[in-house]
Amino acid sequence: MTPAKEAYVALVTCFNDDETINYAATRRQVQRQIAAGNNLLCCGTNGDFSALTFEEKVQLTGEVVAEAGGKVKVIVNAGMPATFETLKLAKAFDALGVDGIAVITPFFIACTQDGLIRHFSTIADGVEAPVYLYDIPARTQNHIEPATARALAAHGNIKGIKDSGGAKETLEAYLQVGHDVPGFDVYSGPDHLVHWALANGARGCISGLGNVMPDVLAAIITAYNRGDEAAASAAQEKYTALRTDLYKLGYPPAMVKRALWVMDHSVGASRQPAMVKRALWVMDHSVGASRQPALLPNDAQDQAIAAILKQHGLLA
Repeated sequence: MTPAKEAYVALVTCFNDDETINYAATRRQVQRQIAAGNNLLCCGTNGDFSALTFEEKVQLTGEVVAEAGGKVKVIVNAGMPATFETLKLAKAFDALGVDGIAVITPFFIACTQDGLIRHFSTIADGVEAPVYLYDIPARTQNHIEPATARALAAHGNIKGIKDSGGAKETLEAYLQVGHDVPGFDVYSGPDHLVHWALANGARGCISGLGNVMPDVLAAIITAYNRGDEAAASAAQEKYTALRTDLYKLGYPPAMVKRALWVMDHSVGASRQPAMVKRALWVMDHSVGASRQPALLPNDAQDQAIAAILKQHGLLA
């Protein structure tokens, strides 16, 4: 029996004004995704993983796993430049009972394909949880060639790949590996290719935009699983339209985080008209800004984001 398609949301990490992690607010983001029926990827690109310390990643993942409570699956990105630290992180995550460990390609260190095979195989050898390759060459400058993915798919504990490269021909090549190797699942990263990827054999998607539109992402998956191509296509069009408008403004993960910030503050203002109550609501709920030197708050940009959110029915 062919397994049902599934969606993961690359969960944002929430911060306080002093840039410490806001665990309460992050748990509330987990609750939003549970309500929609989406699984979770913790400490990914949209989760500011490169700005988090080792200890913070472990604590954050523990909080997410606890909040998820088995209602949805949780995988976590352990990827770091060196195999040594990646394995150390992966083992710490494994002890938390995660459903899988994603490993982004090493960054800063230029790798040969043989080096990537050794890197990923070492991690997969060292943990019980299934390992998923994570290819995003625009950010890491290291790319998992389809032939390398095929070689790694033969490892008993490497169960799939997330493709965030954005090149359809590469995704097609990974999908061929998934077709040829039983138990090797392919997940699409680009938000505009969710429906296309499902129709062409992907197991599912791992999406950053799902932070902003969790219900629409879930609708694509649900419609596809029940065989309603028209509804899946309509939901994809809605999803792609927001992606097109929002990502025109800047770096996608920063725009996702900022869109949530604008939504947080709008909801906080509407639910809590008293200034003190509003401040307390925002402190407990808001995703906050990203750690520096990432995007700084900008009134003009926030207004542009608010206009887009209103256009797409996400803001009153």
